[in-house]
Amino acid sequence: MKFSHISSPSRIFLSHKTHVKSTSALLKLNFSTLFPDRAPATAGCLEKNPQSSKLVSSAKEALSDCIFPGARINCGSFGLGGLPETLLHELAKSDHARELTVASLTANTDGFGLGKLVEAGKVKRLIASYVGENDHVAEMYFTGKLEVELIPQGTIAARMRAAGSGIPAFYTPAGVGTVYSTGGIPIKYSLDGSYRVEIVSSPRELRTFDGAEYVMEEALPADVALVKAWKADTKGNLIFRGTSRNLNPDAAVSAKVCIVEAEEIVQAGTLDPDHIHLSGIYVDKVIHAQDNVKRIERLRVSSKSEDMILSPGRLRMIKRAAKEFKDGMYVNLGIGIPTMASNFVPPNVQIELQSENGMLGLGPYPLTTDNADADFINAGKETITYVNGASTFCSSESFGMIRGGHIDLTILGGMQVSQDGDLANWIIPGKICKGMGGAMDLTSSPGTMVVVTLDHVAKDGSPKILSKCNLPLTGKRVVDRIITDICVFDCDKKGEGGLTLVEIAAHVTVDDVKSLTGCDFKIATEPLPLM
Repeated sequence: MKFSHISSPSRIFLSHKTHVKSTSALLKLNFSTLFPDRAPATAGCLEKNPQSSKLVSSAKEALSDCIFPGARINCGSFGLGGLPETLLHELAKSDHARELTVASLTANTDGFGLGKLVEAGKVKRLIASYVGENDHVAEMYFTGKLEVELIPQGTIAARMRAAGSGIPAFYTPAGVGTVYSTGGIPIKYSLDGSYRVEIVSSPRELRTFDGAEYVMEEALPADVALVKAWKADTKGNLIFRGTSRNLNPDAAVSAKVCIVEAEEIVQAGTLDPDHIHLSGIYVDKVIHAQDNVKRIERLRVSSKSEDMILSPGRLRMIKRAAKEFKDGMYVNLGIGIPTMASNFVPPNVQIELQSENGMLGLGPYPLTTDNADADFINAGKETITYVNGASTFCSSESFGMIRGGHIDLTILGGMQVSQDGDLANWIIPGKICKGMGGAMDLTSSPGTMVVVTLDHVAKDGSPKILSKCNLPLTGKRVVDRIITDICVFDCDKKGEGGLTLVEIAAHVTVDDVKSLTGCDFKIATEPLPLM
């Protein structure tokens, strides 16, 4: 299917305030209907009989007997998609909730979801892959009030899935050769304001299989899982909607007690067994989602009335990146320039876009704000649509596709790239530490072509292509091709061949490239083809 109409940020409507899209309750609980043989006073109680209803009357009741100081909580959601709002907001009020260890993919936003829980002082350690949208979490982290353990996104999902599958540990290629595997990422800073690091991540065990190194990861079990579903029946069988599935099934299977809030609850037997995404065997309690605001972090809509406004160098980079698309490819695109490349898919080329938060077959931004749906977002938390033949899946399956080499092409942005194909794009020590997100997973598969787009030099004129990266790595020897605003390099990531200049922009000379590049390189042929 041809895919060529995702709008760039210059052609979209963007609200700088969080967009709120209210969703009314789809079902008001009628206990006399759901429990014809039971009095209303006991209708919400959970019994041990697996044939009985798992319905509980409120979030407060559901949490009352399973939350304790120091509890481990695994929470579904990606950004604000699939967020168990009702449960999190009730947990933030619980007297029993303190010194919690909470694991999720992201930190949500200030004052909402996990953000509300953190601000209430309930969390001792937050385990996440990305905390970039929560300024309060960042402030608490750097001032020593909150421990933050950063883990690759796919690894979090796989660790939760392993916990629910009886697998104590496993090996993954994500993070090999980086500070993530060698240890030393700050987890806790001092409370005295000195920014002195008190706790750092430990080195991870490595093992070699078929000549390649892998990182050992332990399962990530929890005492309680908090999950959001679209539909549930009274036996706890669940159906999710769109990309709101994300981490929810993985979190659900990982815990001793799984509590689900659902937008709609139906009697057991109503749901088609073939349509159920998660079996009720994993679910202990079900409540109705009373807090169902379903905020949208980044409202994006297509707008044909606005022209694309980009610098010539950026536009050249975007159009050149689009030439990497080949017919039939499965492609994952990073935020910004990589995503904008999808506006320039070559004629007669059909690709399918995969988003690591759980969709294959992404379509363009919705036409209007009325068409925007909080249950359909991309990895940048932007509203999207889907094309015919699209599919959705959970986070662990999504990253299984990625690490397993089923994605043909990944295009990412970068801060630095080395002559050996090392990539740095997730942290600037002492300045920015938002998290690695899914980038370590995306660059870890040897069967996927990895292309990096970046400006050739930084704002201060210093080169971004170096003999050795001086920023912490996202991946070691992972980059196949570099596309900048002035040229294209190929990387010999498996050998010692270094960089080869293969294309150049018009009005740019080889000497210009040499003066702006922080390492030596070969020249493929002269004259060089133009970008």
